[in-house]
Amino acid sequence: MTAEPIDWMHPPSQGWTYEQVKDLDLPFDWELVDGAIVVRGMTSQWHDTVRDELYFALRGARESPYAVNAERCVLVDEHNPPKPDVVVFDRTGLDFFSQECVPIESVALVVEVVSHGSRTDDRFRKPAMYAEAGVQFFWRVERGADEFPVVHEFHLDKDTGVYAPAPGGASHEGRLITRHPFPVELDLRAIFAD
Repeated sequence: MTAEPIDWMHPPSQGWTYEQVKDLDLPFDWELVDGAIVVRGMTSQWHDTVRDELYFALRGARESPYAVNAERCVLVDEHNPPKPDVVVFDRTGLDFFSQECVPIESVALVVEVVSHGSRTDDRFRKPAMYAEAGVQFFWRVERGADEFPVVHEFHLDKDTGVYAPAPGGASHEGRLITRHPFPVELDLRAIFAD
């Protein structure tokens, strides 16, 4: 059974909640932003390939108690369940058989791959929301001048409550090597190798 609000384009004064709209059968991919249903734009092959390779690298390197998902909603609050490109979370105490969204307090890392239609969200709105919610690590992945991905790695600064570049090198070009939230290494140029 699908939920059918009378007029999904005009949210109630308090905005839609995840529970009210999660089963909507809409003819487009969407996200709930501050209680409003927002159309998610199409992504490119470049975006999806980079997202998938980062997911595989994180999934292959993960350590207990972490789990890794792609395009899994994160319940920041009832009006904001974004779907990061990749999310790493502590699975301790979570029920994988009934869980729909990852609770924000379990999230260790969020990865957003910037595409043409998500630049403002991925560069400003989402990092601010994740930082305010206390997510320790954030990666923003941009398309470099040479077409290969550049991973910008950020850590939550506890004093300011905002993301700061990772110590020892915030941008990874050519090769991603990090220890947070667990050791991961990926040849970014090999993502598009034949």
